[in-house]
Amino acid sequence: MGRAMRRHVLTQALLQGQHGRMRSGEARVNLLIGTGHFLSHFYSLCLPPLFLVWQREFGVSFAELGLAAVLMSGMAAVMQTPFGFLVDRYGARFFLIGGTILMSLAIAAMAFATSFWQILVLAMLSGIGNAVFHPADYAILAGSIGENRMGRSFALHTLTGNIGFAAAPPMVAALTAFAGWREALLLLGLAGLPVAGAVIWQTSILKDQVRRDKKERGMSLRALLFDRTLLLFFLFYLFGAMAGSGVQAWLITVLHEVKGIEVTIASAALTAYMIGTSAGALIGGWAVDRLSGYRELMIIVLTTVSAVLTLLVGILPMGGLVAVAMMLVSGTALGGSRTPRDVMLKDAAAPGQIGKVFGFVSAGLPLGGAVTPVPFGFLIDHGHSELVLVLAAALLMVSLFCMGSARASAKHDAAIAAE
Repeated sequence: MGRAMRRHVLTQALLQGQHGRMRSGEARVNLLIGTGHFLSHFYSLCLPPLFLVWQREFGVSFAELGLAAVLMSGMAAVMQTPFGFLVDRYGARFFLIGGTILMSLAIAAMAFATSFWQILVLAMLSGIGNAVFHPADYAILAGSIGENRMGRSFALHTLTGNIGFAAAPPMVAALTAFAGWREALLLLGLAGLPVAGAVIWQTSILKDQVRRDKKERGMSLRALLFDRTLLLFFLFYLFGAMAGSGVQAWLITVLHEVKGIEVTIASAALTAYMIGTSAGALIGGWAVDRLSGYRELMIIVLTTVSAVLTLLVGILPMGGLVAVAMMLVSGTALGGSRTPRDVMLKDAAAPGQIGKVFGFVSAGLPLGGAVTPVPFGFLIDHGHSELVLVLAAALLMVSLFCMGSARASAKHDAAIAAE
């Protein structure tokens, strides 16, 4: 009995030591994946600050300038699903390295462009490289991070992307003013190569997702596109992104035109909303790890809070500081709902299918961001600015309906499979 007890104590000590080493490795995994995700979002927004410079340099219209951004984001959205299939079949690390290199070199090569069509081609190539990140990142995180820390890891992944979005415009503008646009793009593009080198150097700690049994056939593209559960998850992501994009694009205009709030205060309300979404993601990641059985409830409550506050800002008379406070809470609630959303999708994916599932479903994020500003702007052009935040709140509630339907569909499929 004493020998058995000593063996048990020794085993527990070894397990605890292994657990400690794994957590140290997890920190490095989060750092590597987060840095790459920062770059992917940074490069996505590094072109708009150069539009005025390019207009003078190449003599192109604003529509042509906008085409560069559309091609970059469009290729990223379209290619996510094909890369998801490749990640599931061959593993994520190779594609993560290749995508980082392609994306970075395409941005750096823009420094040598002599015609605007070359910028367009390179924007497409950068978008293709960018498409790798969501399927590869989530496949690696699913295999490298302990289940009871997955929420915090996903939250850090979201946060690094948000920081990339926020950092790109001022950094590109500052480098362009200091050194010129060609030098700025060359420097920023080449900065991605050390990140790829770090992934190569630390590749041994990047564990891939659990692979499916080789005897089982993976989900085909046709099955993926017509899977009711995944289509509903796609709509959940899409409508949520549409709501957030509408608020980000037009909140300042709405607060100024409808409520007469000064532009500086209206801008502060948007800043508060954006800070809230980032802080909320971290809070949501911490909460989802401790309340794993309440992920669906968290999404429902937090999304509803965000929708109600957005609606109230849209329909009630209020001062600027009240609007700032309410948009801060609205953004925090919305950000808090995003991590349990991503963990829920991971749990809904079959073993070995995370790449294609996240590649397909998360394509709703850039798509939602791309399609919303124009129809919302149409409302403003026709004198209905007051409807913008109302519509954004409605889209959030529609996204919740899609989430509930997706969960019901997933449970139904699981029950059939168990029979």
